[in-house]
Amino acid sequence: MKVYICDKGCCPAVETAGDDVLIGEDSNIVRLKKDEWNKLVEKIQTGVLHKL
Repeated sequence: MKVYICDKGCCPAVETAGDDVLIGEDSNIVRLKKDEWNKLVEKIQTGVLHKL
């Protein structure tokens, strides 16, 4: 799965690679393990993290 933050596909992306989730672009990449990603999603879904 690869999802771009913008609709044009020219900005940072979220991409799954096995048990890792890669966030960013080019050499600016953050690598989260599956459990770290799931904790992030949980914090968004429960309202701990929200829009700025």
